[in-house]
Amino acid sequence: MSVYLGTYGYVALKRSSPPRAVKVVLRAGDVNAGADRFALEGQENTFVTGDYIYIKNTANTDLDFVAASGWYDSQRHPDGNWYINVDETGGIRLYDTYAKAITGNVAEAIDLTVPAADLTLDITIENKDFLSLGQVTNYELSTQRETIDITSLSDEFRSQLGALMSGSGSLQAHWNYQSAGEQSNYLLQLAIRTEIGSAFDARFYVKTANYTSGMGVDETDDEIYYEVSGVITQAGIAFSPDSVVQVTADFVTTGPIRLKVRTLAFDELLQETGDRILQENSSAILLESSN
Repeated sequence: MSVYLGTYGYVALKRSSPPRAVKVVLRAGDVNAGADRFALEGQENTFVTGDYIYIKNTANTDLDFVAASGWYDSQRHPDGNWYINVDETGGIRLYDTYAKAITGNVAEAIDLTVPAADLTLDITIENKDFLSLGQVTNYELSTQRETIDITSLSDEFRSQLGALMSGSGSLQAHWNYQSAGEQSNYLLQLAIRTEIGSAFDARFYVKTANYTSGMGVDETDDEIYYEVSGVITQAGIAFSPDSVVQVTADFVTTGPIRLKVRTLAFDELLQETGDRILQENSSAILLESSN
């Protein structure tokens, strides 16, 4: 009999937001080129450090508040993507990587210039990567299915029909605000977002790669995890001088709940027929052509 320890589970989080853009006006006077920092009036609770945002000039002219050196080809464009760091007064700096944005080193920020005039911008959060949530101590995830009573008058036993499904859960983590992955402090920020809500995507790992119970030699690379979309309903922080600062969060799911199982090696592909395809190397890419 295999026994698995909870010490090898973890939570991966992906920031999420509605697809709609937030329309803002960037005033020329709110751009501090010397500090590579700008402010968006009235958006103090909209964006948080680590967000990967897409900025588009609604006039379809260049984003001239971003210096040419801040673009991948050293040429200004009407739109672009950056990670952001938001300071304690709501000021925003742009960065080219998540790690730099979390650290918030001013010297590593994208260079800014004062625009010639005020700009009307559409800003969308476009986070796309799952990041390991740092220092999680425990989590719970449960699923519930509603039932509909379809018992007839002549029946001797009650009959039930499965209906809608939902999920809920909670997690606890040591509080931190700087980590290589996602920080637990983000859960506190997520709960008080007013403009775009507190949605997120998550993977709750039950069995991770590079871990085996010791009973099976072929299970090392196996992964089993729940993948859900959810909304934070409660977040709190427990602060005491005789213990580690803890963050707790409760959530409900808002879409499909999938339990995914991967039992193939990283260099194998599974066909619809159930047969396996062995790749020549783990970095190979399978291309599919269609009419």
